[in-house]
Amino acid sequence: MKIAIIGATGWIGSTVMSEALSRGHQVIAIGRDTRKIENTQVEKYTLDLLSQGGLKEAVAGADIVIASIGGRALGNHEIVENTAERLLSELPDTHIQRLIWVGGAGSLEVAPGVKLVTVPEFPVEYKDEAIAQGCALEIFRKSNSSLDWLFVSPAAEIFPGEKKGQYRIGADELLTDNEGNSKISVQDYALALIDEVEQSMHHNKRIGIAY
Repeated sequence: MKIAIIGATGWIGSTVMSEALSRGHQVIAIGRDTRKIENTQVEKYTLDLLSQGGLKEAVAGADIVIASIGGRALGNHEIVENTAERLLSELPDTHIQRLIWVGGAGSLEVAPGVKLVTVPEFPVEYKDEAIAQGCALEIFRKSNSSLDWLFVSPAAEIFPGEKKGQYRIGADELLTDNEGNSKISVQDYALALIDEVEQSMHHNKRIGIAY
């Protein structure tokens, strides 16, 4: 399968790219500056999401799109919501029928009606991005686009670590372990994403990934 990864130069996007390649998939790496990508196995396409046009050309030949959009590097969190709207609007006019969105954990519920981003312990430096991701989720849920989308929230703590080869899948509630921790390595998060690419188990909803 050929996977177009938007945001392939970021730390999550690049890990997803490595997981996809390790499992024999082809990758179109899409980003603002793809010169950072040294892997010669991938096709590279430079795309600035702040500009008009280019998306159809960027995903040409792909079977599915994975989008990893943060906005922190640009100091522009509006790009998260704007890109969600853009992909929902423009991808159905291409041959792409499925989108997997790298979501945030802030909109997961720690108690009925209580989102993680609202608790006092939530890190201030991640709050704007978390709110933007929550808004993107609502954009997906309210959309009447024909695109088959999936919003994948990581655990509260996602970190560079080792690949255990295991994870749990939740819904809108924050998954925690027996000690109350909510964690996932970026490697196992990437594993879950590519499992979803291959198995297509969830559609037009949000899922959460954690140990």
